[in-house]
Amino acid sequence: MLSTPKGFRLHIGLFGRRNVGKSSILNALTRQDVSIVSDVAGTTTDPVEKPMELLPLGPVLFIDTAGIDDVGALGEMRVARTKQIFDRCDLGVIIVGMERGSPEPPSPACGSGEPRSSDFGPFEEEILKELQQRQIPVIIVLNKADLGAPDQALLDRFKAAKIPVVQTVAVQGQGLPELREALIKHAPEDFINMPSIMGDLLPAGELAVLVVPIDLEAPKGRLILPQVNAIRDVLDVDAYCMVVKERELRDALERLNRPPAIVVTDSQGFLKVAGDTPPEIPMTSFSILFARYRGDLFEFVRGALTIDRLKPGDRILIAEACSHHPIGEDIGTVKIPRWLTQYVGGKLEFDNVQGHDFPDDVTPYRLIVHCGSCMWNRREMLSRILRCRQQGVPITNYGVTIAYSLGIFERALGPFPSALEEYRRFRREQVGKRKA
Repeated sequence: MLSTPKGFRLHIGLFGRRNVGKSSILNALTRQDVSIVSDVAGTTTDPVEKPMELLPLGPVLFIDTAGIDDVGALGEMRVARTKQIFDRCDLGVIIVGMERGSPEPPSPACGSGEPRSSDFGPFEEEILKELQQRQIPVIIVLNKADLGAPDQALLDRFKAAKIPVVQTVAVQGQGLPELREALIKHAPEDFINMPSIMGDLLPAGELAVLVVPIDLEAPKGRLILPQVNAIRDVLDVDAYCMVVKERELRDALERLNRPPAIVVTDSQGFLKVAGDTPPEIPMTSFSILFARYRGDLFEFVRGALTIDRLKPGDRILIAEACSHHPIGEDIGTVKIPRWLTQYVGGKLEFDNVQGHDFPDDVTPYRLIVHCGSCMWNRREMLSRILRCRQQGVPITNYGVTIAYSLGIFERALGPFPSALEEYRRFRREQVGKRKA
């Protein structure tokens, strides 16, 4: 269970002011000393991740964040790191410390003076607003409940808003069973009913042929994650698969006494695989499967249409979820820029980002091309899609981009009739606008 990839885990973010007991709650929930606990405010400097099993949900990932009220230059960097967690948070927990005492002295972070940590003040309101705007379920935890009673008006407000409230004394283990129950009860529905990667594309008892190139990005003795995930997904629906490299595909298909239900390839082998796969056999790529599974295939199809409108000098951002040292023919830094440049017929400007780094302002870019985000949960990919949509910048996906630039777009969308029809509708609209 601990080896479950992050992308398949429910991401639970622990948010709150400094020294309210976020780390104590994480340690109590996991029954381990995961985070350093101290009376000194600001002990947690970077988000701390702890994977664990939370039955009946299964694998989850707790993320203990730095205090959102941190001050100073370094504090601002910590707050920025904490705010990145919103992008990948499936469930948010806002922790308030019920401490006695007078209001703290004025601070540059607040201007006129900070409320006590027992108050649900501007910091907590900002976190709550951010989570609610993103439609992320929220749980309020009133920690150190032995030191003070919560304000009844505040409890009435949360009750009216249907926001669950749990009172805890983390260092004594009080309230932890109730908190676990709240986490289980309020997990988002789209996590509980997580869609299939490709199980809906082939009936039980049918065959999928998976074309898996062995390159430098696949460590010796292992396959890359999308391929492993696809194999497991096929087995989960009681279908079966044949795994081949691209140069053996044609021979493998000829040996079968009936055609497979689908052929799935690494996007970099699209042209050869398309040529070797009979047109009546559905074909797509692992990256396009993940465009649907981790993101929004319709949004990526719409974004791909921008490729026709690119002009020399346009600026394009290529974003990759995982961090790795590029190989000689790296897909994100070499191949996709080459294919797009050839398609446009002139020099384009490319920027690259990796990991959780992503610009707040994407308006300088004409198009954003994103990897399949196999290492992430779906929430983070949808957060990026939403940011692009809000700023009016098209976004698409590696596999979608490659299929479009190589001229096999409709073939690659064949297994997804609704997405293919949407693409054809967009094309008809574009033709109509040009004629008008």
